Amino acid sequence: MRNHFHLLVYQKDKSTLSLFMKSLMISYSRYFNLKYKRSGALFDGRYKASRISSDTYLTHISRYIHLNPRSWKRYPYSSIDYYRRGNEPEWLKTSKVLDMHEDREKYIEFVYDYEEYKRKLEEIKH
Repeated sequence: MRNHFHLLVYQKDKSTLSLFMKSLMISYSRYFNLKYKRSGALFDGRYKASRISSDTYLTHISRYIHLNPRSWKRYPYSSIDYYRRGNEPEWLKTSKVLDMHEDREKYIEFVYDYEEYKRKLEEIKH
């Protein structure tokens, strides 16, 4: 995904998300500009955030994030393999989403089912 990214972040305090995002965007912009010998802004405008207020929304937004890259099964910057296989890094907490499903396989099935549903909708549309 060349023009955007998605993060699912758990926020403990009201002000922490904006501080985290500011730090992330500044750090990444600095890194990118140094690496590619350029200057200026990388991102167009402020980040967008949605409050996740229910478990249903959490599981659906997780699926949306995993399906967002066109080649999501092979996308190297996704956490989907950690959801599939486990062995995630300490900072990644898959259990919040996975605990809403019987097991890892059921979550992956949940993701795949929606991909098929989206494909059928596209067929009907055309």
